[in-house]
Amino acid sequence: MKRLVVLGGGYGGLRIIHKLLDIGLPSDVLITLVDRNPYNSLKTEFYALAAGTTADSDVRTDFPNHQQVDLIFGEITEIDVTNEQVIVDNEEEPIPYDFLVVGLGCEDNYHGIPGAEEFTKSVQTISNARKANLAVGNLHAYGKVVVVGAGLSGIEVASEIRESRPDLNIYLLDRGSSVLSAFDSKIQSYVEDWFEKNDVEVLHHANVDQVDEYGVTNNGKKLESDVVIWTAGVRPHHLVRALPFEKDKYEKIVLNDYCQVPSHQNVYVVGDCASSTYSPSAQLAGKQGEQIAEVLEAVLNNREPKKPKALKLKGQLGSLGKNDGFGNMYNQPVTGLLPRLAKSGVLWLNKRH
Repeated sequence: MKRLVVLGGGYGGLRIIHKLLDIGLPSDVLITLVDRNPYNSLKTEFYALAAGTTADSDVRTDFPNHQQVDLIFGEITEIDVTNEQVIVDNEEEPIPYDFLVVGLGCEDNYHGIPGAEEFTKSVQTISNARKANLAVGNLHAYGKVVVVGAGLSGIEVASEIRESRPDLNIYLLDRGSSVLSAFDSKIQSYVEDWFEKNDVEVLHHANVDQVDEYGVTNNGKKLESDVVIWTAGVRPHHLVRALPFEKDKYEKIVLNDYCQVPSHQNVYVVGDCASSTYSPSAQLAGKQGEQIAEVLEAVLNNREPKKPKALKLKGQLGSLGKNDGFGNMYNQPVTGLLPRLAKSGVLWLNKRH
């Protein structure tokens, strides 16, 4: 029996499993999926869960139900690549593997800022998004919310909270001179205008020195807040950072042309843990998952795998509440209702699949 262990049931890990099942697994292959939750959670929608504009059940889908897929739910405590096994906190015995897929995603990067981890809310996991939702939902009228970070996650969190709670005072801290530094200037201007019209105060050239229970210190000046939400950068999961593999400057694992670890070619890495020229996204993880599934299908059938084709991404979408949005679609900047509808369509397809 060949044992394929997939760590993490996110966009990349699930795409691998679904594609292998669609192609047809050899009868001597068993897939073991390990995840902390007994369901797949749609991370691209955690901002809405945090804001209280979508139900918890709407950001969850079921894992595959198949006789060759074994599901194990628990917290992974160690990836032992020397002995080719994985340790899970509630499993009596280690989980051995012949082939391993690492897709554990990312976690917040607090950049060593005092108090940031202790006194801020996160939207990196469904559990943390629930906690953020509770904190925001329980705020008194005219309470203050500070969102640190004006990338895609920060924009979506701030705009969704504004739509959910028109009474709140919302501040968005942007380290640069314009929000969404990775997007086209047309999109940046559109989003800036949206925040101005909807009374969200954007503070540019922000530099958070410290966070405590009363708010954040920005450029030496205290900004009081009832809730601080951290969206100021991510890094690969700590277990991935601890692996004895070559990493790039972002602490992601460097791979060969077949999405394998060069020194351990039975180990594959997908999503936020894998070094790439592209920015992290659900779309990227899904595309990488397809590549890995094609390579694994050949390897599991004792064939020489073909080198995967170069990745081609369709663009990136973001929301500004339920009826407005922005994005790059086929290298063209788009704003308004169209990209928002497109994002809803992508979500529908993910849940349907």
